[in-house]
Amino acid sequence: MPSTSISYSQTGYFSKTMSDYLKQDSSLESFYGKFPTLKGIKQQLEEKQKNFSKNGRSVLVSQLEKQYQDFVITQATQDNINALSKSSTFTVTTGHQLNLFTGPMYYIYKILSVINLTEQLTKKYPENSFVPVFWMATEDHDFQEINGFNFKGNKIKWDTNQSGPVGRFSTKVLQELVTVLKTEFGQTTNGRYLLDLFQKAYTQNDTLAQATRFITNALFGSYGIVVLDGDDRRLKKQFISYVEAELFAKKGHKEISNTTQRLVSLGYPQQVHPREINLFYIKDELRERIIEKDGMFLINNTSMVFSKAQMQKQLSNYPERFSPNALLRPLYQEVVLPNLCYVGGGGELAYWFQLKDYFESVGVAFPVLLLRNSAILANIKLESRLKKLDVSVQDIFKKDTALSSWFVNKVSNISIDFSSQQRHLEKQFEHLYTIAGQTDASFLGAVAAQQKKQTNGLLHLEKRLLNAQKRKHADQLSRLIRLRSEIFPQGGLQERITNFSEFYLEYGTSLLPTIKENLKPLEGKFTFIYLP
Repeated sequence: MPSTSISYSQTGYFSKTMSDYLKQDSSLESFYGKFPTLKGIKQQLEEKQKNFSKNGRSVLVSQLEKQYQDFVITQATQDNINALSKSSTFTVTTGHQLNLFTGPMYYIYKILSVINLTEQLTKKYPENSFVPVFWMATEDHDFQEINGFNFKGNKIKWDTNQSGPVGRFSTKVLQELVTVLKTEFGQTTNGRYLLDLFQKAYTQNDTLAQATRFITNALFGSYGIVVLDGDDRRLKKQFISYVEAELFAKKGHKEISNTTQRLVSLGYPQQVHPREINLFYIKDELRERIIEKDGMFLINNTSMVFSKAQMQKQLSNYPERFSPNALLRPLYQEVVLPNLCYVGGGGELAYWFQLKDYFESVGVAFPVLLLRNSAILANIKLESRLKKLDVSVQDIFKKDTALSSWFVNKVSNISIDFSSQQRHLEKQFEHLYTIAGQTDASFLGAVAAQQKKQTNGLLHLEKRLLNAQKRKHADQLSRLIRLRSEIFPQGGLQERITNFSEFYLEYGTSLLPTIKENLKPLEGKFTFIYLP
C-alpha cells in the first residue's frame, strides 16, 4: 500500500521536547543515553550484556512461563520466551495501560514499532536474538483512563465499583457489553471475529490483565510478542534493594529532582513530579501512596502505619506489595529485563528524560529511547480527493481556522494579504512622526491614535475580504473541512481517539500486516497510510 511520511515537527502535534530530541538538539544530550540508531542500539547491547545477570534471565523465563501457563500461544512467542535464557538475547520493550479492547490506535502502533525494530535488529546483528516485549501497566489504578473505547463516534464504556490495581479487576461483568457490541460490530465475517475476540478475552479470563494478554497474543502472537505482567512476586523480589533505597534514603526524589530542575531551566516542561517516596502499597483492592512522617511510614487514605523495622519486614516478606509509580516503574523494568530500547509516546519519553541521572546513581544501564511510530489510516480514495483540492498531506495538518484561511488565500484570484498596504501605511506615519516631534506632545498622541485607527481599519477590511472569498469558494472549502474531519476525528489525531475495530471491520486480517509494512521505527517520521 502507498504511504506518505512527514517529519513530526511538521505536524504541529508534537512538543518542543520531542522535536528537539529528534533533531538531536545539544541542550537535551545529557538527558538521554544513546540515540536510536542501529549503531547506538548495538553499543547499548554491549553495555547491557555486562550488567544483566544469568540469574535474572532464569527468573524472567520462569515467571513468563508461569504467567502464560493457562494460555495457548504461538510457537514464535514460545521460541522468544525460550531465547531469553541465552546471554545473546535482548529485548525491545513498550508499555501501555490496560485499555478496554486496546483503546486508541496507538496501542497498535507501539507494539508494531517494537516488533519491526526487533526484526530490523535481527537482520543487522544475526549473532544475537531480539525479543519484542509488551509491558502491561497492570498496577495502575486510574480506571477512568481505561474504561472504554470509541467506536464510530460512540463510547463503549465499562462501569465498575472495583478498586486497586486495574490488572486485578474481574472482567466477568463485561458479558453485558457483548450484546451492545453484537449490534455495533454486525454480522459480517470481520464483525463476528471482533465480537468473538472481545467475548473470549473478557468473559473467559478472570482478570483485566489476563484479558489484555489474550487480546495482545491474538493480534500479535504470530510476530512473537511476549507480554509481561510486572505485578509478580518473584520479579519484584529482584527489585528489593532499589525499593529499600527509595523507602529509606529517598534516592529517587533526590536524583530525579535535580535532573528535573536542569530540564526546566532549559525551558522544557516537567512531565511528572517526583515524590519523596515514589512507591505505592498494594494489597487486594488497595493501592495507595507510601508516605513517611516523623520516622513512620503511613499508607495514604488508610489507618495503616509501619515503623522502619516493620516496613523492612513487609518488604522482605511481601515484595509484591510495593508498586513503583510512573517514575520508578522504568527502573523496575530495566532491572528485570535484558532491555536495549524503550519505545514510547512523546509524553512517556519526556518523563524518561527526568531519570537518566537516577539510573546512573544506582548502576542500571539507561536504555535507548525511541519515539513510537505515529500514523493516520485513510482510504486510498482520500489521496485523490487531496490531489483534486491541490492540498498536501502536510497542509491537512493545519487546524481548521488556519486551514480555511490558507486555502482561501491559495485558491483566490485576488490577493487577500494586506501586508504591503500595512507597510506603506507605516512609512507614511514615519513622516508624520517626524513632523510631530517638532511640535507638542498632544499632536504626537493624535498621530499615534490615527495610525492605530487606520491599521485596525486595514485589518478589518482584510478580514471582511477573507470572509467574502470564503463565501465565494464555500463549496471547495466545505469539501476540505469535511475531508479534514474524516482524518482528524473530534479535531484530534486519529491514533489518540479511534479504536482499531473500526478499520478491522472493513479490512480484516490484512489490516495489521498493512500497517506493519508501512511503519519504519528508526525513520523518525509521521506516516500517512492509504488503505485499499
